[in-house]
Amino acid sequence: MDAWNTYELQSVCSRLSSGKGIRAKEISETGKYPVYGGNGIRGYTNAYNFDGECAVIGRQGANCGNVRFFSGKAYMTEHAVVVCANENNHTRFLSYLLSTMQLGRLSGQSAQPGLAVKTLGIQPVCVPKLDAQKRIASVLGALDDKIALNQQINKNLEEQAQKIFNKYFIDVPDIPDGWSEGSLTDIADYLNGLAMQKFPPMNNADSLPVLKIKELRQGMCDSDSDRCSVEIKPDYIIQDGDVIFSWSGSLLVDFWCGGDCGLNQHLFKVSSAKYDKWFYYSWTIYHLQAFVRMAADRATTMGHIKRDALEKARVLIPCHDDYVKIGNLLQPLYNLIITNRIENRRLANLRDALLPRLMSGEIDVSKVEI
Repeated sequence: MDAWNTYELQSVCSRLSSGKGIRAKEISETGKYPVYGGNGIRGYTNAYNFDGECAVIGRQGANCGNVRFFSGKAYMTEHAVVVCANENNHTRFLSYLLSTMQLGRLSGQSAQPGLAVKTLGIQPVCVPKLDAQKRIASVLGALDDKIALNQQINKNLEEQAQKIFNKYFIDVPDIPDGWSEGSLTDIADYLNGLAMQKFPPMNNADSLPVLKIKELRQGMCDSDSDRCSVEIKPDYIIQDGDVIFSWSGSLLVDFWCGGDCGLNQHLFKVSSAKYDKWFYYSWTIYHLQAFVRMAADRATTMGHIKRDALEKARVLIPCHDDYVKIGNLLQPLYNLIITNRIENRRLANLRDALLPRLMSGEIDVSKVEI
């Protein structure tokens, strides 16, 4: 078992500093290099001021203290702290170690949380020898690399699915013979969730996490998610692969892949007894941007759409043979997207379970082959 020793963070780093400012007009969605701010990637630009491996710590904002590992070229702004290990330590290991240290607690007490580089530099870190650091980073890194690969695969699959859908349904000059027109409510049921505060659990062991807009946006439930009774009607229990549509506040349409949970109000569960998932998902997400514009036009504190918007949203319904042909192209793509996202959730859970045990030295990695 390798010995672990405690040092100040700055003594194990070759770099511990924030980036530099960049003008907003230099940031776009089409630049070559990511721009890192306090809350992660802000956009892209055509210049970079960092090239290599580092841990990126958010200095300000909602993600103050959050840590991300980065490898490559990027523009690091003044709202991000860049941490690179010296020759006796391993940068990816440090990024995992720092992620367990709850660095947000070090932020100044003000309306806008902020981390001082000087304060970070004197934080104590307990580290093993370089070889053990590499082994630990290789175990955790293999999980994160697989997660990143699945995300990239899914991005490609989504682009393929969009092109296929557009080819057959959007980029057609006329309605094909045998096809008909309808609305979203003709092809799917949109079940609104429950006011889950009316269905409290008896105890946490006998409960479900509540799926709200926050959970849909982040793709998972967490320890801060509300809980509800398991005795709610089965229709309101959401499972992996279900299509969820947030119709109030932040309008989103997505496959839920975060495990069983209870559907809260302001969210639709989208399903159909007649049509397949690829069909009603594709059409619902196609109309999403129009729904977003409708919600933005409403003079309310929280933008939303009404059910009549679903009834007015037009769709094309293929004849049976064309429906089967298109479904044979799209459904496998969506199935693989769902499978990859479920796998990513399990990989992330495994990583998160291993992380504190590896960082405390509880698990001996001296025999692990890299």
